[in-house]
Amino acid sequence: MTDQRASDPTTREDEAASVTRGLEERLIDSVEDHEGVTRRSVLGGLAIAGGAAVTGLGAAQSENDPDGGDGEVNGFGAPGEYTHEQFDPHGFLREFNAGDSPNERDAIFGRADDLNAGVYEEDGQTVREFNFTAIDVEQEILPGVRFPMWTYNGQVPGPTIRVEEGDLVRINFTNGSRKMDHTIHPHLRNLNPRMDGIPQNGPGLIEPGESFTYEWRAQPAGTHLYHCHTLPLKAHVHRGLYGTIIVDPKPELVRENPRKYLDYHGPITEEVREMAVRRAKSRNMISHAGFVPEGYDGIDEMVMVMNGFDTNFNGDNEVYGVNTRGFAYAPARTDSYRGEWAAGKTKKPIQVDRNDLLRVHLLNLIEFDFVNSFHTHSQFFDYYDAGTTLFPNRKTIDTVLMCQAQRGVLELDYGDHQPGLYMFHAHQSEFAELGWMSFFEVN
Repeated sequence: MTDQRASDPTTREDEAASVTRGLEERLIDSVEDHEGVTRRSVLGGLAIAGGAAVTGLGAAQSENDPDGGDGEVNGFGAPGEYTHEQFDPHGFLREFNAGDSPNERDAIFGRADDLNAGVYEEDGQTVREFNFTAIDVEQEILPGVRFPMWTYNGQVPGPTIRVEEGDLVRINFTNGSRKMDHTIHPHLRNLNPRMDGIPQNGPGLIEPGESFTYEWRAQPAGTHLYHCHTLPLKAHVHRGLYGTIIVDPKPELVRENPRKYLDYHGPITEEVREMAVRRAKSRNMISHAGFVPEGYDGIDEMVMVMNGFDTNFNGDNEVYGVNTRGFAYAPARTDSYRGEWAAGKTKKPIQVDRNDLLRVHLLNLIEFDFVNSFHTHSQFFDYYDAGTTLFPNRKTIDTVLMCQAQRGVLELDYGDHQPGLYMFHAHQSEFAELGWMSFFEVN
């Protein structure tokens, strides 16, 4: 006898939403009394004095609480509902900033932003310029639950910047923090120690109110990251000072020296060379946007940063997520569900066209846990470690394990799958139940 529930999409969707809601309610209940979360203005925590300077832990309350208050933690929203302020993880997924790209951040975040500062030629090379500001803000990690963040440009993760191999990346950095020194350290092949963004070199720590311009050569091609390198590192990374740099490969350079881009030790035949060039074109959204591999209608690229939050500052994470908000890509029981989502809805599965190649730039920026992972249900993927190779390092896998700062590119194809919900999550079961559980909705 056929189980009607198994064939009824509405029932399945409602059940999936119900499971999410139950997990979310339990998680909110478990953290609502922690000193590190509130809806009130509690910025400034971790004064980095005395013991807090050594451990990177400590209370999140600010001595400058504008409410003048009583220390009460309140104002939690209903499970399933995020506010629309500051950060939209769905907008962040597919937002790439290339210096001159039309900036839609006003629509996504509801605020003015001058991140993209220009693209121009200088001394025979392309310069892509960006403006970064360190800002202390609160950001939601669960519906109604806000955590005091140290951020680049008011968001966690920081803005994704996308450049082409060989470009000069110019970052005008201003430290707008009220108390904390900050830097920007790039995971690139940087040839100038002055630009390494660490306390011991160049300008050293950038103090509140000070500015410095970092310059890095965009190399090697791949998916990389940037983060603050101020001590204690675990505090500055945990609080949110990190983001993604994608360096697109130049097909002409791949043609000249394909071996540099391949995790492959066989002969470089003309066929291998042309295959590498085609793959470089499909990875390059700067100068080869629109190049789609044969067999697909398009390429759907997105950035996922795995992170976690220690809400009681005891050196152990209580909330986990991808792109900060727990369960943000899970089904929710709302009037808008059934595959039709109104603009601005804050929780829903990631919509995927089954005819597109799905490419995920995945980074692990978790603190206080040794490893994190990414696991897909009902599908396998090819994995390119650090995105530095055009041929996959591992083929046909469904789980990848990452230490902090490790990253890679995943490619998935749902072309032969039936429409519906397909889960992905950390395969540390604890992480999944504490927020790091998501879904693709294949259409």
